[in-house]
Amino acid sequence: MMEQHAPFSLPPLPYGYDALTPQLDERTMHFHHDKHFAAYVDNLNRLLSDHPEYQTWTLEELCQNWQSLPESIRQGVRNNAGGVYNHDLYFRTLSPTPASSPLGALEGAIARDFGDLPALKTALKTAALGQFGSGWAWLTSDDDGRLSIRSTPNQDTPLPLHPLTCCDVWEHAYYLQYQNRRGDYFESWWQLVGWPQLTEQYASWMDHRPRHPQP
Repeated sequence: MMEQHAPFSLPPLPYGYDALTPQLDERTMHFHHDKHFAAYVDNLNRLLSDHPEYQTWTLEELCQNWQSLPESIRQGVRNNAGGVYNHDLYFRTLSPTPASSPLGALEGAIARDFGDLPALKTALKTAALGQFGSGWAWLTSDDDGRLSIRSTPNQDTPLPLHPLTCCDVWEHAYYLQYQNRRGDYFESWWQLVGWPQLTEQYASWMDHRPRHPQP
């Protein structure tokens, strides 16, 4: 999805709709993926349908360069490209059988930048619960591998930072199951973070990151 260009397609859920129970129930997954995620994909394709000059842009390019688009589609592309990017990462980095902790270089980076995994969890939860209204809480890496917690409103992304995972704190992500208990939802989401995938992704970035010339 990250390198795809228009027309975009809805990626299938990478596990069964009931695979994340009891943390995220089947009804929530159907609505979140098949209705909300799908709507962002459809809206983005519709907005770009009359603008072939932007149909070769990747999703990341649309998310980062929406300011240069025509005014008639600018805000719509900002919202919907972000919605596609964010939801794609959200669903891909959840796992029915998550490991309890990261390994390798990511484990070391978390120790360096946060102290330990519980401290990272606390920082991420603070960002998720502190986001006023709809938005996202992110674990990101910069080009040098330094980790940080970010929050974004609506469907904004933390690009050009490299997002490792994100917690969706739009109410549609949890209200059917948790109502207004965002903190309970975060605790359930945290249990589903796919650390093996995040560990592999971080290692890949470290292996291919830009090398700064030696002075």
